[in-house]
Amino acid sequence: MEQLIIENDIKVFGIEVKTFPAGIDDAFLELLRKTGDPAGARNYYGVSSMNKDGKIIYKAVAEQKFNDEAEKLNFEKSTIEKGAYLYATLKNWRTQTNCIKDIFHEMMNDDHTDKTKPCVEWYKNDEEMLCLVKAI
Repeated sequence: MEQLIIENDIKVFGIEVKTFPAGIDDAFLELLRKTGDPAGARNYYGVSSMNKDGKIIYKAVAEQKFNDEAEKLNFEKSTIEKGAYLYATLKNWRTQTNCIKDIFHEMMNDDHTDKTKPCVEWYKNDEEMLCLVKAI
């Protein structure tokens, strides 16, 4: 694992995937359709956390380009926290979506990760994504 510093909070907007993991593609397609920006022209993320019942809450989100963009597009706003993150790079992620959970599982077992913070998938483009967890 390597370390990445996110200098500023990242303001994002998007939707919770109610039928995780089956609904992930549809959620991102809706974001892409409404923003009109492909990956690379705008940052897209998957943000996941666990609720108190052990259920995974997954949100498909896009980086905000202007202040009231979320409201104009009728999406929920949130923030990806600034700070130090441990990360692993996944190349050709579209053909390897089944191993993303394993990467995060391994990362969350590291003593240097903050298990109270969400896991973040950063879709850099159609080929590369980063799996990020907040560092302690």
